[in-house]
Amino acid sequence: MAQTATRSKPATRSKTRRSSSPRRSGDKPFRGESPELLQDYFHEMTLIRRFEERAAQGYTQAKIGGYCHLNLGEEATVVGLMRALRKTDLLFTNYREHGYAIAKGIEPGRVMAELYGRTTGTSKGWGGSMHMFDVEAGLLGGYGIVGGQIPLATGAALAIDYRGGDQVVMCQMGDGTTNIGAFHEALNIAALWKLPVVFVVVNNQLGMGTTVERSSAEPELYKRAAAYRMHSERVDGNDVLAVRDAATRLVERARSGEGPALLEAVSHRLKGHSVVDPAKYRSEEEVEAAKQADPVLNFRQKLIEAGILSEESAAEIERKAQAEVDAAVAFADDSPHPDPATLFDYTYATPVANDSRRLPEDPVF
Repeated sequence: MAQTATRSKPATRSKTRRSSSPRRSGDKPFRGESPELLQDYFHEMTLIRRFEERAAQGYTQAKIGGYCHLNLGEEATVVGLMRALRKTDLLFTNYREHGYAIAKGIEPGRVMAELYGRTTGTSKGWGGSMHMFDVEAGLLGGYGIVGGQIPLATGAALAIDYRGGDQVVMCQMGDGTTNIGAFHEALNIAALWKLPVVFVVVNNQLGMGTTVERSSAEPELYKRAAAYRMHSERVDGNDVLAVRDAATRLVERARSGEGPALLEAVSHRLKGHSVVDPAKYRSEEEVEAAKQADPVLNFRQKLIEAGILSEESAAEIERKAQAEVDAAVAFADDSPHPDPATLFDYTYATPVANDSRRLPEDPVF
């Protein structure tokens, strides 16, 4: 039921469909791809990179509070996954979701405003870094509790199936999440009922500071789907085209009624678990390996070597991305903070009788 989908290695099991494409053979890695589309991918990956770098800066400036987890090093995975979805498809993510929000179609300014806690943010400033939410874009939440998104994503897939819709749910998570109970419960019920959901494990090889090999008896995480007779694949998360192709295949498979799937995208995290994590648990060799695998820089170089970009056009795309991020920061800076009087407005989804709205300094009676 499981297979490895990369652009350079064959599937690990002969019984499953192998990933193949004419552009992956010979000396023309982008054969069959539109140059404009490849440039668009590079722009979006660069935009996410610059956005996350600026988010890290905003955190050190105390413009961003709470926790803040960045997609640095995972840009190819983010863009590849989101290009596999239709606008009407639904996305549930964990707390490392800024790039996903942008790639799902939310304006960078609104994402940055949410990080800044401003009313123009995706959650009106109340969610912050870990709780992006936009129904119109199909982003049904970033979740701060590890694995909190998995049962909800499975429930959304059940609702789609019950109503007879053609949407697909994508549920993104980190590698550490595969060890919690909700992961196994959700995969089991999704497989039993053939729900239209694709579970995606973004394996950056570290659950906070613990390696996958030290925390998982089966470190090839995609193989866990075999326990539920669920189709699964593993893909090079540093290759935006390989991720796009694998995700598209599994999404359309789910859309056609063939049931759920598990996709594992293997990449690197360029920084610590969060912006306050110095990542001292990584050796110099591991840090260097992550730098060498940088998906943005490597994609840039490959596009130049293929004649799709020149140094000048690549630099122009980078300047454009930086200008977009600068505009997003300006928008966030100029946006208003929430009025303290609205503190309790979103405690409940619907009005609740006698709910307390007493502030800490208010008298009890």
